[in-house]
Amino acid sequence: MKLWEGRFAAPTAADADKFNESLSFDKKLYKADITASLAHSEMLGRCNIISEEDKTAIQEGLKSVLSDIESGKLEIAGQEDIHSFVENELVSRIGDAGKRLHTARSRNDQVATDFRLYARASAAEILRLLKELISTLVGLSEKNVRHIMPGYTHLRKAQPINCAQYFNAYGEMFLRDAQRFSDTYKRIDVMPLGSGALAGTSYPIDREITRTLLGFSAMSQNSLDAVSDRDFAAEYLFDCSLVMAHLSRLCEDTILYTSTEFGFWEMPDAYSTGSSIMPQKKNPDICELVRGKTGRVYGHLTALLTTIKGVPLAYNKDLQEDKEGFFDAEKTIKDCLSIYSEMLKAITLNVKRMEEAAAEDFTCATDVADYLAKRGVPFRTAHGVVGKIVRYCLEKDKTLNTLTLEEYKAHSEVFTEDILSVVSARASADARNSVGGSSTAAAKAGIKSLKARLRKLPSYEL
Repeated sequence: MKLWEGRFAAPTAADADKFNESLSFDKKLYKADITASLAHSEMLGRCNIISEEDKTAIQEGLKSVLSDIESGKLEIAGQEDIHSFVENELVSRIGDAGKRLHTARSRNDQVATDFRLYARASAAEILRLLKELISTLVGLSEKNVRHIMPGYTHLRKAQPINCAQYFNAYGEMFLRDAQRFSDTYKRIDVMPLGSGALAGTSYPIDREITRTLLGFSAMSQNSLDAVSDRDFAAEYLFDCSLVMAHLSRLCEDTILYTSTEFGFWEMPDAYSTGSSIMPQKKNPDICELVRGKTGRVYGHLTALLTTIKGVPLAYNKDLQEDKEGFFDAEKTIKDCLSIYSEMLKAITLNVKRMEEAAAEDFTCATDVADYLAKRGVPFRTAHGVVGKIVRYCLEKDKTLNTLTLEEYKAHSEVFTEDILSVVSARASADARNSVGGSSTAAAKAGIKSLKARLRKLPSYEL
């Protein structure tokens, strides 16, 4: 039975029913729907809108429906949406008392409440997964704080950096993501129930009762906005998109660094695949899949923004399009965060190769320019001198650390013997002791800072 069919003289066409239904995907909201209905019925009873007997019957009936769904005894099927399914199942069990459940509410504020309950729990779980990934990255930083590697700009070797500084950089990215989800959680945590279809209700309800029972931190202040607001879902998808952007960058690094050409990391066998034709292959398919799924999440954000941009106040059926993309993005991001955290724990670093690479390709050239600048040579002049030294090295097939003092002096009399101690990758990294820099001390401070801010992130009940 449809909840709205009384006004119609003829049944809905079969193809219209099929096109209109949402049960195939919104059945994921069954627990949220029953939870909200339990709170709503409790409020109706306390406000004497329904009798105590009806309230008790409704609540016992709802609990039995929930128990049967979760045990697998009751299949969710055969209705237009999850709200119709739960209500009709309730009525079939307790009779007319079940028909009183929908007093003082509409499917519009009902679905908005269910969706927020679900999204709130989902955001809390993603926040937990982000914390786990950040902790994994911090662990890698702590383990490798004494090692160096090349840093890149334009995918060309730039300067030597501390390994811990590298992993801390991704820790910072994912910490921002966690902070965003924490902020988004607050905006999800607003109760629309009691807004009715769009104009509120004439029944003497007490929204504070339902807010408290459902654990919302606030209630909506405008019923027109409350039933048609999907900003929280768009914000959630934006947060997911940035997480995927950061994961995708880490994927790209992982794919490069585990390649033979780089040889910095070794991909664990448990998270690699082979080739059906080339026996030697060890492919980073997990990384490539995560990188590929990034576009999928971006697409869901774009789709929802496109849906809500032209919806007039208040509720319109367009908003049924808010959930499929949300649910898919949720599964995608949870899967990606979980598997990447586990994979990172098993990755092996080839420290020797990274340190060798950090010393290649004139990565200490800036240190030579800084050496001159600290001794009074204008930096732009020093930059030009070192450029000529690099060109000289290329012509003579030399490196900065194989040049003699005489060769340095041929380019500038400012050079003294201590220049030879400057042009080492480790010295270069450790010279950069500014906050956030590549020195061992700065990297350790970065780890300490990440840990402190990670502890400050809230943990929401799921």
